[in-house]
Amino acid sequence: MMQKMLSLILISIGMVLFFRELIRGHFGEAVVTFLASKFRLEYQDALYIYETVFRENLSMIICIAIIIALVAVFRYSIRWVTSYFNEISAGCDALLDESRELITLSPEMSFLELKLNECKNVLEKRERDARQAEQRKNDLVVYLAHDIRTPLTSVIGYLDLMKEAPDLPVEQRAKYLSITLDKAYRLEQLINEFFEITRFNLQSIPLNQENLHLSYMLQQMVEEFYPILSPAGKTAHVHVPEDLILPGDPDKLARVFNNILKNAAAYSYPDTVIEIRAWQEESQIHITFTNQGPVIPPENLRSIFEKFFRLDSARSTSTGGAGLGLAIAKEIVTAHQGVISASSSEEGTVFSISLPAAE
Repeated sequence: MMQKMLSLILISIGMVLFFRELIRGHFGEAVVTFLASKFRLEYQDALYIYETVFRENLSMIICIAIIIALVAVFRYSIRWVTSYFNEISAGCDALLDESRELITLSPEMSFLELKLNECKNVLEKRERDARQAEQRKNDLVVYLAHDIRTPLTSVIGYLDLMKEAPDLPVEQRAKYLSITLDKAYRLEQLINEFFEITRFNLQSIPLNQENLHLSYMLQQMVEEFYPILSPAGKTAHVHVPEDLILPGDPDKLARVFNNILKNAAAYSYPDTVIEIRAWQEESQIHITFTNQGPVIPPENLRSIFEKFFRLDSARSTSTGGAGLGLAIAKEIVTAHQGVISASSSEEGTVFSISLPAAE
């Protein structure tokens, strides 16, 4: 752009110098000489023609020349500016293209080229994320269709059996009823998860703030998980100061800790310990859940708190959940003005929560 501006300035200066020489008469001498040689005229005759035609109409000729020059410069400038608008329009059209080629503009518009390419990258990332989310939801529908049909078929089958065989032994009937009830509870859990994540997305989460004794809450939760952990030789240890107070909604924070511990229990190795720690650092309370299990790949860590994401897509919802537990935990932590994250290495997988401490 600077080069073109400089060219226009030089052209303008040249025109000024040209008309200056014309006015001074240097150009007139050249015209007289040209007329004399071209048309084989005497010098005096050529001079007379020049004075008659050019000298007497010099002002008009200069005005016409200036007007022509201005029109030419104006048209060139318009074409110059229009070319930039055409480039910008083409760059905007390229944003909508599915091609992954970078947008290229003139060197003088490199700043705009950079911005357009940044926008293109953001749009492509959002499109990829949307496709991945849609694919996860489609996969989940397949899992749910299978997992809901299986217990529902069992419920119907056992109920039909008990209806057609009223003389079943009491112990056998009690066993069938217990199985039927377990399957019904599982269906209820799946439905409740869907309703809960939908509710969290459609409205702000109301919080009933209280001061919680964090150590007591986590100890109680670990005791409730004993029947889940003990069959595989797993245990959970709580390392939290007894006087640590956490402000927040007790029911919703309990749901957060429950979901994280459930995830740690599901993906940890047998005969390992799940470490739960909490401490206060300035105005923040930090809580970590550490378990020993398979390393989570970095690409999965980036999506682990997204809705419908499951670490093992081959797992059924009866073991791996619907992929909503950690998403619900993130929604609740965010509503408390906190942050939740995850890291994974050979030393273990760590879920970290930071929440504001009591003022």
